Amino acid sequence: MRVVIAEDHALLADGMVRLLRAHDCEVVELVDNGPRLAPALLEHKPDVAVVDVRLPPTFTDEGLRAAIEARGQIPGLPVLVLSQYVEQLYARELIRDRAGGVGYLLKDRVSNIGTFVDALRRVASGGTAMDPEVVSQLLGGQKSLLDNLTAREQEVLGLMAEGRTNSAIAAQLYVTDKAVDKHSNNVFRKLGLSPSSDDNRRVLAVLAYLEGKSEGGVD
Repeated sequence: MRVVIAEDHALLADGMVRLLRAHDCEVVELVDNGPRLAPALLEHKPDVAVVDVRLPPTFTDEGLRAAIEARGQIPGLPVLVLSQYVEQLYARELIRDRAGGVGYLLKDRVSNIGTFVDALRRVASGGTAMDPEVVSQLLGGQKSLLDNLTAREQEVLGLMAEGRTNSAIAAQLYVTDKAVDKHSNNVFRKLGLSPSSDDNRRVLAVLAYLEGKSEGGVD
C-alpha cells in the first residue's frame, strides 16, 4: 500500500513512517507543509493519504484544504485525517462528496497501532473510519434529522460510522448478527438507499448520516 503522509511534527511523522513500513506500506512521500501536499497527492496518487489538518505556514486548515483539492481532481482519493481536536466543519467538508474512502481520527488513536493500521486499511479500501468522539460530536447537532431511525438503528449506524463490521456491532450491542443485519437493512431503507452491494450501501449510509442528511437526502 502506497502512502503519502502530511505531518509537521517530526517525531510523530518519523514514528508513522516506521510504523507503516513495519506493516508493509510504502511511504512514497512525507511532507511537512500545506503547499506541498496537493502536488504530492496529485503526483503520486497514493492508495491512501494520512493528513494532519493543521500544517504550516498558518496552522489552520492547510492539510484538509489540500486533501479536498486533491480529491476534487482524483475523485475518491482515500484520505485519513488526523487532528488533535474534533473539527466538525472540517469533518463535514471532507465527507461532502460522499465518495467514500474517508477517515477522521484523533491523534491519540495513533498510539494504538492496531486501531490506526486497521483504520488506514479500511479507508484505503474505500470505507470509512470515524473516531467515536468525532461521531458523537457530529451527532450532537443532528439528532432531529435522525427521527426516522429508532434508537437501536441510530446505535447501529453510529457503530457503522466507526468502521465496524456487523459481527463487531453485534458483539458491542450484545445482539445476534441476524439482528444487526435487520437493523442495517432498516437503516438503508429509511435513508432511501436502493439495493446494491452491502459495502457500497454501508458507505453511503454512513456518509449520509455524518453529513446530516434526512430520509431521501441520498441520491
